[in-house]
Amino acid sequence: MPKPAQSGQEADDRADVAAALFLYDRSGAAVYGVNAEQFAAILNEILRKYFAPAANSARSSPEKAQQMSDFCAGLRLEELALARACAEGNERAWQDFISRYRQKLHSMALHITRDGAHAAELADSVFADLYGVNARDGLRRSKLLFYTGRGSLEGWLRTVMAQEFINRYRKQKRTVSLEEQTEAGVQFAAAVPDPACALNRTSGRTSDQLLEAATDEALAELSAEDRFTLASYYLDGRTLAEIARTLGLHESSVSRRLDRLATGLRKRILAGLRTQGMSHAQATEALETDVRDIQLNLRARLAQDSGAKAFPGGRGKAPAPDAGDTSHD
Repeated sequence: MPKPAQSGQEADDRADVAAALFLYDRSGAAVYGVNAEQFAAILNEILRKYFAPAANSARSSPEKAQQMSDFCAGLRLEELALARACAEGNERAWQDFISRYRQKLHSMALHITRDGAHAAELADSVFADLYGVNARDGLRRSKLLFYTGRGSLEGWLRTVMAQEFINRYRKQKRTVSLEEQTEAGVQFAAAVPDPACALNRTSGRTSDQLLEAATDEALAELSAEDRFTLASYYLDGRTLAEIARTLGLHESSVSRRLDRLATGLRKRILAGLRTQGMSHAQATEALETDVRDIQLNLRARLAQDSGAKAFPGGRGKAPAPDAGDTSHD
């Protein structure tokens, strides 16, 4: 007769298989020739990145297993399947990708460069990287392999586009001829180390870690009501009307508050990054990071206080303002 522990583990294994198949079905990966085993390998690769080494252990704790399950369920599975199928060179996937994103790539580039010719050049360069034109050791490596499904594929592409623009700008500055610089009256001095490298050497922290610290500090300065407003709108997906009813405000007041908070947070985070030694350009570039790629637990930082009135239907609680907070919209 099997031991109870073995039976329980077998039941857990069956549940894991069922959950994996459910995620696979949701992704639509089969359309692009990706089977369930291949898709599970993709998810495991992503889990190893964010949960290492727990994702590699023989049996994670129930709490950790639930965290990983919730993490996978929150991924943009369909877009992840499309991106990874494109990276593998699937023709149908590329047809779908071009149909959905080729024009958007050009629009993103035009928004950044403000020039049609430069926009076309930038968009083509990014598209080549996504396709993997620059092969290494005879192997085509698509940049789409780096998309993990956290956040929309369109948002990730926008970040890639912005980074490529910055890289091209820096390269252009480095390749300006000596004659051009002399004619412009540039005074030449000893080479200065790259600011980002110097920053890492002096602080011992990466730019992502500095961003996490600055973001955490900026959020900590918010009142409970402001944290509630941000969490409700950006994390819980509540409407302006729902938030307004709970706080006893007009929808337009909530909208103005959200705009004010977003603008204020950006200024505070920029100031925090500058305080930690970043230049304005470095701090601005750091803010282009996808919020899902930093390790700060935004939901925990924006955690709602208990003991206040609830949303209609009991879906959440709104905090009372912090003591001494008399701000009104």
